[in-house]
Amino acid sequence: MKIIYGVSEGRKALSRHLLSDDQNMAPEIMDSIKRIFGENLTVEEAVRKIVSEVSRLGDQAVNEYSMRIDGSDAANIAINRDDMDQYLSEIPQETLDAMTRSAKRVREFNASSLPRPWVDLERGFGEIIVPIERLGIYIPGGSGSYPSTVLMTAIPARVAGVKEIFLCTPPRTDGRLNPLVAAAAMMADVTKIFTIGGAQAIAAMAYGTESVPKVDMICGPGNIFVTTAKRMVFGEVNIDGLEGPTETLLIADETANPSLCCADLLAQAEHDLLATPILITTSKDVAESVQLELPVQLSRLSRKNVASISVERQGVIVVVDSIEEALGLANYYAPEHLCLMIKEPWLSIGKVRNAGGIFLGNYTPEVIGDYIAGPSHVMPTGGSARFASYLGVEQFLKRVPVVSLDRDMIKEFSPTAAILARAEGFDAHARAAEIRLEINVD
Repeated sequence: MKIIYGVSEGRKALSRHLLSDDQNMAPEIMDSIKRIFGENLTVEEAVRKIVSEVSRLGDQAVNEYSMRIDGSDAANIAINRDDMDQYLSEIPQETLDAMTRSAKRVREFNASSLPRPWVDLERGFGEIIVPIERLGIYIPGGSGSYPSTVLMTAIPARVAGVKEIFLCTPPRTDGRLNPLVAAAAMMADVTKIFTIGGAQAIAAMAYGTESVPKVDMICGPGNIFVTTAKRMVFGEVNIDGLEGPTETLLIADETANPSLCCADLLAQAEHDLLATPILITTSKDVAESVQLELPVQLSRLSRKNVASISVERQGVIVVVDSIEEALGLANYYAPEHLCLMIKEPWLSIGKVRNAGGIFLGNYTPEVIGDYIAGPSHVMPTGGSARFASYLGVEQFLKRVPVVSLDRDMIKEFSPTAAILARAEGFDAHARAAEIRLEINVD
């Protein structure tokens, strides 16, 4: 990781750039598109074609693209809850126990954060809280498995009161469902699983097919095709966000342990080639110690090839003069994860404005947030922490205001409403308010 000095240079290094066309047109992506469609298309054109055909042809298009893209026959794509039991015997008990503990913490956190309906009869207003009815979750497949993401998307939804939860995930190369995903789905009370991947899964949940129900919201991470599809169907359904590569920004002072800092940065770097590990420190000694230790810790990792590339390409260490300057840079960058490895982290909480999640002190590594801390690990990326929140119960709830006036209240409010309505040129609006003063309906 390169070391740079000062706020000005730090802002330059932390400036965000939108994903460029060159990145979208990477050779491996273009080759896969040409193989699937038989012609040269951009990612956007390819995804639009898939989404359009699924919306028109339903299961027929889903089956066709599943065969083309994943080489899987999607004719029998639905897995009911009773069918998930068969997978449990394939999972070590130690892993099941760990998932159970994680699920418990996630439920406890989300139950504590539930908003409550309220009413003020004297002033004639209030608010009810209503959950969405159907949620669609996308869980990536490929070489990895993500049972933790199942828990951290489905459990908040269940706590919020969502009635039905449908999960789409691509099958393994042997055509079967990943056993860990099946177990997590059972623990999170998922209604049904569909072994569909990619943009066709997003389109199926957004528009509905003969097999896949139409949902109200889609959440979960995915590759560039999944993310592009989510962007296209937004409006037809709600989405949790457009998740990009993961990122962690760590602020450290002279009390920070360089070994811990290094371990936390590499935990982020091993995610994928586009992961972003950032260290901002007030200590030149800490910066140099971390830089020296990185190759030592890297050499011990099974995913060292991935981690070393993300460290080299996106990793940066910024040395500044004060914690205030460090926090200013953090707010400017708006990271998905903000870790405060400083002497008194609680004193700095009030100065944080933009972060997906905050992790305080030596004993709170971000990796705990990935698995068992409680809040969902689905957090805003790409600078969207400036305006977006982590995936919690609020995202699955609709806040509906309720107004209830009596005759005395309408006498008070009607003249104001009528004046404003006529100012906007709406006589019928004004009349609907004033007529309440002329007709007694008690």
